[in-house]
Amino acid sequence: MEHGSFQDESQATFSLTDEDHTLANSLRYTLNQDPRVTFCGYSIPHPSDARANIRVQTTGDLARDVLKDSCQDLMLVCQHVRSTVDQAVMEFKNKQWVESMTIK
Repeated sequence: MEHGSFQDESQATFSLTDEDHTLANSLRYTLNQDPRVTFCGYSIPHPSDARANIRVQTTGDLARDVLKDSCQDLMLVCQHVRSTVDQAVMEFKNKQWVESMTIK
């Protein structure tokens, strides 16, 4: 859900339901890497409320579009981490298999 003024769409607050610090802090980091972002922060209104509010202010681009781009960037980072871990696990298992076949 998007909150904010529809007169100035370069700044908005987005409420992400059923989310916590994990996604909110990752998005905050990714957003702050974007040169179009002048301010980004998040808050969790209450520990019992599964919601994160993310505030985005940009240099003029639509805050909604910048948030979407950051979500895409975060997905790419997660895919890279996943493939790197999968590759390392596969190499480790192959090494263990080869070592177990070695005659001593």
